[in-house]
Amino acid sequence: MPNRFIVEADGGSRGNPGPAGYGAVVLDAVTGEALAEAAEYIGTATNNVAEYKGLIAGLEAAHALDPDAEVQVRMDSKLVVEQMSGRWKIKHPDMKPLAARAQRAFPAGRVSYQWIPREKNKHADRLANEAMDAGKAGRQWEPGLSSADRGTTGGAAGVAAALEIPAAEPLAEPKAAPVGWAAPADLGAPTTFVLLRHGETALTPEKRFSGSGGSDPELSPAGRRQAEAAAAALAARGTIQAIVTSPMRRCRETAEAIAGRLGLDVRVEEGLREADFGGWEGLTFAEVRERFPEDLDAWLASTKAAPTGGGESFATVARRVSLSRDKLIARYAGRTVLLVTHVTPIKTLVRLALGAPPESLFRMELSAASLSALAYYADGNASLRLLNETSHLR
Repeated sequence: MPNRFIVEADGGSRGNPGPAGYGAVVLDAVTGEALAEAAEYIGTATNNVAEYKGLIAGLEAAHALDPDAEVQVRMDSKLVVEQMSGRWKIKHPDMKPLAARAQRAFPAGRVSYQWIPREKNKHADRLANEAMDAGKAGRQWEPGLSSADRGTTGGAAGVAAALEIPAAEPLAEPKAAPVGWAAPADLGAPTTFVLLRHGETALTPEKRFSGSGGSDPELSPAGRRQAEAAAAALAARGTIQAIVTSPMRRCRETAEAIAGRLGLDVRVEEGLREADFGGWEGLTFAEVRERFPEDLDAWLASTKAAPTGGGESFATVARRVSLSRDKLIARYAGRTVLLVTHVTPIKTLVRLALGAPPESLFRMELSAASLSALAYYADGNASLRLLNETSHLR
């Protein structure tokens, strides 16, 4: 029998729009045990945006625990429950990309939705208010499940403790390297991620924002040539043992070109999708600067700032990517895996492996169809082996 989870989620805004935050908790449907919590202060937003972001965080946490589970979502937002159940049409433009993200976060056929009164959604409501209180104090919410909420420390709760989704990214950060770092031979074979940015689309040469909330473009003719060049280079190396890709079309097409050459199957990992750039999708940097100057300045100044119109902050992407990273390391321990993904996930994985500050995201260059590589060791440390290799394209 598959695991059965309950996701309770909530969001709030003190002003509507105003300072906003969300909270979500994943519960074991049989025991009622809290398996994971998520909360985040998201800046100025409406109640509906905050509620949708709470839903997304809860579904992503459930997916990280068990992507094959059955999930019942319980929320006191009639709007979100009815829209996600397909009974109400989604009319507001800010809600459409958020609903699409929620649908991608967990297979729709294994998720059901139930409205509950507010007094029965106290756990998620508390988390949302904790997040807003933290934002008012100038900080982000940090996880802190009580012993009563956790239940025992073994079994599912022990797994959940390692999969909580903090707002300030402590889960994502690598462990500090011990003095006299052990030689790789002492730690066994590392899990190696070969990171391939997808080939070009029509938007790539124009340097337009192209995330997971936009048009999902296909590879251009140049991009298909780049994918074939990457496939030839990887076939010559002969080290790839598995292929995992973002669900975005440009990545799937790149991955399929390589899989055909290597004779491997392709596995889709939702957490490897590009950031959602909200209202900036399809625009150039100059166009965003002209239309949304204050939002762009905030985004460049803080990884916690999201693009205009309900996009994802880099902090949110880091939490999603780190969950996928940990899941893939466990699944492919000691193997070499090709991850076909995007600029933001690759930069995030590199940043986290190096323990680099958030602003390092703006100081890395990643060309279309470039290769990078990270090795993850049994002691929790990681090493960067390659960054933005493009010799196979020349």
